[in-house]
Formats: sequence, structure tokens, C-alpha cells
Amino acid sequence: MGEGTRIRRGRVIIAAVAGTVAIVVVLAAVPVTRGAIGQWLCDLTGIGCELPTQSSPQEREPDPLIQVDPSEAATWGHYAALGDSYSSGDGADDYTSATPRDEECYRSANAYPQQLVGRYAFSGGLSVAACSGTRGSTIVSDPDAEQFGEITELTSLVTVGVGGNDLGFTDVMTSCMVRVPFLDRDACTGQQGEIEQRRAEFFDTTFDGLLTEARDRAPDARLLVVGYPRIFPSDPSGMYYTLSAEDQVWLNDMVDVFNDELRDAVAEADAELADDNGVGSVEYVEVTNAFQGHEVGTDSAWVNGVLFERGDSLGVSVDRSTFHPTADGQRALAESVATQIGEGPDRDLYVTRETIDQLGPEVMAALDGL
Repeated sequence: MGEGTRIRRGRVIIAAVAGTVAIVVVLAAVPVTRGAIGQWLCDLTGIGCELPTQSSPQEREPDPLIQVDPSEAATWGHYAALGDSYSSGDGADDYTSATPRDEECYRSANAYPQQLVGRYAFSGGLSVAACSGTRGSTIVSDPDAEQFGEITELTSLVTVGVGGNDLGFTDVMTSCMVRVPFLDRDACTGQQGEIEQRRAEFFDTTFDGLLTEARDRAPDARLLVVGYPRIFPSDPSGMYYTLSAEDQVWLNDMVDVFNDELRDAVAEADAELADDNGVGSVEYVEVTNAFQGHEVGTDSAWVNGVLFERGDSLGVSVDRSTFHPTADGQRALAESVATQIGEGPDRDLYVTRETIDQLGPEVMAALDGL
């Protein structure tokens, strides 16, 4: 082969390679086809194998709901404690000054909300709005008043214990206690019809209003509805002052009936919430037997027995702290509430990311599912 022939063949090869490179460059500039054509050229010639692929897809938007464990769901924000004397701590001594009505509210440093703060670190602290003598109907009729006013959208836990005053238990107990023994055997049990009527009114009108207002103000919160404990032994050994064993059993039964209705109403409310979006919760706190073995009349009672003070036409009246938990009783209530906080409802719990974002990155980082 002559020198001229080799030169011409070399020029042809160079031209072919140059053309191929030109095609690769052009195709690489066309986004729609460069991936498929580039792979074909790579397989055919070994050229263009390093061509970039299409840009990576955009990152997925974060889930608007954050799944949290029960304790996290209760403590990411602020704790508001609502209710009556059983929640304020009347009867447990060590009363604190917290509101203009402190002389009437009898808020105790031994009350179960204060004890829960020692067990859990609530990011937003504690506000105790519970006040002795509070009726649920009063809270609902003036939602902008003191109790609901403590709840905000950054509240993560609300405990509420009301209903006893709506049913008139204070008046019932007074009628039971301040009487001449045995001369009025129906002083207690004769009030059952009135109690049933007031109980029906509470669940027909008041209870739904309580839940609705609390949920509207704190839609991400766990709302724990606390029942009432039995204060007499289940099998009384005899008289307690003017109360016969029959009276004591009847009073326990009235508490049981109220707690049963409360439990059912709470379960129904939480089921509806779970079917909606599952954010927050409504839960019942079981305290019926919280004082078992330590009821009124026992050697180590966790509830105050009868306390009298001067007053009314008989020259004596029942003191407001009668049949209210002592500091030990409040500790027992705190134990029951703490158990519910730790266990949670029988379903998953969620908080909206939008709400948690308002609390800052520290709280976000402390929660699971991020």
C-alpha cells in the first residue's frame, strides 16, 4: 500500500470520528433525546458514556402530620389544668396565690397538676385554672373567662375534672351529713331523682360544649377528662357519723354512674376525632378506685373526713374541704393521670407540623418522625 493511500484512509477515519463527536455534542444539547441516544452511542462506539442523565426529581414535601409517642404528645407545649376543687387541690393544704379569686379557688401546691410538673418537662410550663366550686356549665357559658382563657393553640395537654358541682354533690353531702341520725333515713337516697335529672342535663348540654371549646382553642392537644374517686369503702363496716352503710354505698354508686357516662362520652368523642384526622385526643382518666384501702374512715385515709364549722340554723355546717383529697389523695390522682399520659389512647397520636414549627427547632428536634 502506498503512502498516499494510507494518508487518505487516515483522513477518512478522522473525519468519521469528528462527525460522531459532533453528533454527540448536538444530541447532548437536546434534553428530550440525549439520554436514550447517548446510551445508543455509548453502546455502539464507546463515546458519550459519561453524558449526564436528566436532573433528579424534586425533594418530597414533608408530611404535614408528625407522629409522636404519648409522652411527647403531652409535653411538646403548654399544660393547662381546668376543673373544680378536686383539681385545684382544696383540702390538700399549702394553698397558693395565683389569681384574684385565690381565696375562693384554694389552689394547692400539692394538687395533682403541680405534681405532674415534677414528673414531666412541659415545654410551655403549667397554668392552673382549676377553682373550687367550679361548674362545667359556668365554664361553657363564659368561655372567655378565666379557665378556658388559659388554653392556646400551643397547649399540648389539658386536664379537666368537672361535673360534681353540676350534679350538686356539695348540697347532697350537706343534706346527708347535717341531720339528726335515723330521723330522716332518706336524707341521702331521697335525692337520687334530682341527681339523675342534673346528670342528664350535664351530658345533654354542658359536656359537649366543654370538649368543643377546648378542642377549638387547642386542636393539637391531648384532652384528659378526669373522673371522680370513690371516697367510701366498697363494703362499709358501719356508720360514719350520720351516714349509714347504705348511704355510703349509695354515694359510691352515684360516683360510679357518673364516671361510667363520662367514660362513654369521652370514648365516643375520641372515636370521632380519630376518624377525622387523628390530631390530638380526648381521653378518660380512670380514678374510681384511686383511694382504695384509704377511703374515709380507714386508718390511713387519703381523703378528708367530716369537718364541721359554725353556721346555719343548726349552729354547725360542713366545711368545704370535707370529703376532699388530702395531699396523699392528690398524689394518688397524679399517679392515675401520669399513667394515662404515659400510655395514651389505643391509637396513634399526631401533631401538625405547622403547630410545632411555631415552637422552634429545639422542640422539632426532640420529636420523633422528623
